[in-house]
Amino acid sequence: MLAPFANDPTLEQPMSTTPVDPHVFDATQANFQNAVLDASFDQPILVDLWAPWCGPCKTLGPLLEKIVGEFNGALKLAKIDCDKEQALAASFGVRSIPTVALIRAGQLVDAFTGALPEGAIREFLSRHVQPNAADAAMADPVANPATHETPEQTIARLRQDIAALPDQPELKLDLAVALMQAGHTQAAESELDALPENLTGDDRAKRLRGQLEFAASLKDAPSAAELRTRIERDPTDHAARDLLGVRLLIDGDAADGLEQFLAILKNDRTWNDGQARKRLIAAFAMLDDADLVGVYRRKMSSLVF
Repeated sequence: MLAPFANDPTLEQPMSTTPVDPHVFDATQANFQNAVLDASFDQPILVDLWAPWCGPCKTLGPLLEKIVGEFNGALKLAKIDCDKEQALAASFGVRSIPTVALIRAGQLVDAFTGALPEGAIREFLSRHVQPNAADAAMADPVANPATHETPEQTIARLRQDIAALPDQPELKLDLAVALMQAGHTQAAESELDALPENLTGDDRAKRLRGQLEFAASLKDAPSAAELRTRIERDPTDHAARDLLGVRLLIDGDAADGLEQFLAILKNDRTWNDGQARKRLIAAFAMLDDADLVGVYRRKMSSLVF
């Protein structure tokens, strides 16, 4: 299963794996529950899946240790030798290394593959380890009284604001979000594609991109009623359940949508190359209901690990 991790005798000799920082440790099948999953309720755990023969791992590993050291215990680094811990590596669905995953509150939050540069790693961590004040303000109806508007009223207001304040591109992102909320997916995508580069990495822009990707997968898809009928006839019709989950998410019934993906994961973790797990992770990234996401991350974690 882990053929990419097989040793290649033509490569360099293994590097030393002894952690030198108290916040860096080797994770194994034996200590994973306590040292990683349970400990992640106190602080996030970054998991470095590597192998001694992996060239990019030799570049990434020390960089991760340096960055984690700067957090002074607020973040820890668990290193998994994929040659020694193949079953543990397989539980992450790893196909190539290095792969880095972030575990928080017992849940797989996010991951990346490859030896990213330092700036990209710091940006990855900032999305999860530090709170985003802008998102909190958007979720606060007192700070943002416009949340009481209908979607169409919000769109009209934002178009007027953009005309009056053309030098504030953030308003265009607001408009793209409002268009998506109103169901105008093509218009939302056009606005999103036209955003200046400095806004494409905004958390709201990323969530919107995720929503659009979900919406795109529904092209020519059957109605929710037809999909439910198919599932009633055959509960193992994972393709129908997957599309139903997407449709429910787009229609605003997030909990029921997540339940569909979870049902697939319970029945067949490997279906369609692990698509149910991928759907859940993508949905977590686009939803702004922290409590709901927390509940389903824990449910997913109980199945994946």
